Amino acid sequence: MARILTVWVLTRTVLLLCVLKVLTAPGPDVTSDVAVIYQGWYEVLRTGTFPLDDVTWQYPPAAALAVLSPALLPFMDYTSAFFVLALLADTLVCGLLLYAGRRPGKSLRGAWVWVVGVALLGPTVYARYDVMVTAVGVTALLAGARHPRTMGALAGFGALLKVWPALLLVGTPRARATRSSWGAAAATAVGLSLAFLTMPGALAFLTFQRDRGTEVESLGALVFHVARHFGWRGEVQLNYGSVEFLGPYVPLVSTVAQGLSVAAFCWLLVWRLRARVWSASTVADAAFVAVLLFTATSRVISPQYLLWLVGVAAVCTAFRASRMELPVRLVLAATFVTFLEFPVWFSHVVASDPLGIALLLVRNGLLVAAALLACRNLWRQTVSEPRARERAPAPEEVSRAPRADTYASAP
Repeated sequence: MARILTVWVLTRTVLLLCVLKVLTAPGPDVTSDVAVIYQGWYEVLRTGTFPLDDVTWQYPPAAALAVLSPALLPFMDYTSAFFVLALLADTLVCGLLLYAGRRPGKSLRGAWVWVVGVALLGPTVYARYDVMVTAVGVTALLAGARHPRTMGALAGFGALLKVWPALLLVGTPRARATRSSWGAAAATAVGLSLAFLTMPGALAFLTFQRDRGTEVESLGALVFHVARHFGWRGEVQLNYGSVEFLGPYVPLVSTVAQGLSVAAFCWLLVWRLRARVWSASTVADAAFVAVLLFTATSRVISPQYLLWLVGVAAVCTAFRASRMELPVRLVLAATFVTFLEFPVWFSHVVASDPLGIALLLVRNGLLVAAALLACRNLWRQTVSEPRARERAPAPEEVSRAPRADTYASAP
C-alpha cells in the first residue's frame, strides 16, 4: 500500500502543477474548459437558469451541481477551486479502492489501475468534471454487492450528472437485487429531475446532444481522416463544443455509429437473459463491458471518456474473480495513446496527417479489441461455462460408466 500511495502523491503533484500552469504540458491548453466554459456556465447557473442559449451545454441537469461546486471553496478563485475538488474526487476513489482491496476476495490491483490510469491520461483528468462523475460511479459499484439500493441511488444520481453511470446497473443479479437497485435509481433520477425542472432550460441539453456530429477522435471519424487524402470535400470545424467533421456522408457515419450502439445494447440484453451464474465480480465486469461498448461505438470519444473506463476497470480488477485483466490492460494502453493524441499531438489529429491517423488507429483499435475480449470473457464466465457444467455427467454417473475397452471386440 505504501508504494501505491507514493506513486499517487508523485503523479498527482505533477498533474496539479500542470493544471495550475506551474508546469506546461505539450499541446493545447486543457484547462480552457474550466476557465472559460465552466466558469461561464457557473455565472449563468447562479442566476437560477440553465445556459439554454449555449449549444455547448449538452449535459443532464445535475451537471449543474458539478459546475457550481467551486462555490464550496469561496476563498479560492473558480479554476483553482475546481482543480482542488477534482483532486479530492480522485483521492476519494483511490481511498475506496485501497479500502476495498484489503477485504476478502479483493485485491489492491484495482487501486493500482486507478493510480496508473489517471496518470496516463494526464492533466485532462483534473480539467473536466468527469472525475467527479467517476467517483460517484466507483462508489456505486463498490457498494453494489452488499447495498443494492445504495448502488441504485448513486447510479441514478450519476446518470443525471452524465448519463453513463446508468450502465452500471446492467449486471445486477436478477430478482430482488435488480428490483432494489433499479427502483432506487429510478426514484432518485425522477426526484432530482423534478427538482431541476423548476429551472428554465433543464431539458435544453437533449436538443444540443441530438445535433452533434462525428467528432474527430471517434471510431467513425477514421473514415473521413482517410477520405481527406482521396479528395473528400468535407471540413473540420469546432461544432457543438467539439472538433467535428462536417460534410458529405457525415450524417450517414453518425447514423451507423448509433446503430452500433443499438447493437451493443441488444447484445447486453441477450447476455442478461442468458446469464446463468453471477460471481462476486459480475456486476463490475458487466458494467465495464457496457461502458466499453458504448464508448467504442460513440460518435464522440473525448479523452475524458477513458477516465470512465479506468474507473470501472479499477473496480473490476479489485475483485480476484474478475477475468477482465487483459481488456483492462488494453484500456490502460489506450489511455496512454489518448494522452498522446490529446493534448500532445492533437494538431496532427485535426490535420489528418499520418501521425494523427496512426494514433487514432491504435487508440480506437485497442478499445475495439478490449470490447470484444471483454464481451467474450463475460459470456464465457456467466453463460458458456455454467451451461457446460450443467450438461456434464455427475461424478457418480462417470464412475458407473463402462470402460472404453469393454466395447472392444475379440479378434
